[in-house]
Amino acid sequence: RMTCELSNWTGKALKIPRKKIKESSDRPELQNTGIYILFGKSDKSENKELAYIGEAEGIYKRLNQHLSAKDFWNEALVFVSKDENLNKAHIKYLESRLHEIAIKVNRYDLENGNVPPRSTISESDQAEMEEYLENIKLLVNALGYKIFEELRKPQTFEDEVRNTFYINAARGANSKGQMTNEGFVVLKDS
Repeated sequence: RMTCELSNWTGKALKIPRKKIKESSDRPELQNTGIYILFGKSDKSENKELAYIGEAEGIYKRLNQHLSAKDFWNEALVFVSKDENLNKAHIKYLESRLHEIAIKVNRYDLENGNVPPRSTISESDQAEMEEYLENIKLLVNALGYKIFEELRKPQTFEDEVRNTFYINAARGANSKGQMTNEGFVVLKDS
């Protein structure tokens, strides 16, 4: 098990292997309201992992329910508030936004059966949750999961032309690719 925090952030992340869920009752923050993401292998796709994004008012209880209900996952990331300032509307907003971003990025298959509804919150709460969301994305990435990070960052036309490598081979085997933070990516239609 691992906990992660950022300075000047009221949130806290916990990384818990599936086999350690039962013995995590000693973590009082898991009794709180929060967001969680389950990670595992996908049977649907050979080149994508599988994830489930959820929210709960009692994280520990919900994770225990998933032990028997969902077989695919082997690790959970949990996000709670250190000052217990997240309410049900906040976590429903965060769940919806994280699901939306994961669908857009399309690096993981999602186990979610339906699209989580987005709660209506005040403008100031929305701004606060968007900041909270950025910290979640940062920590998820730092903990080794690229579910919310695009494979290639959008570039200007000039940057794309300057940073694209072309190979014109015999018999029409032409290709192009770019260096990214993930390594070299061969572009579509190569």
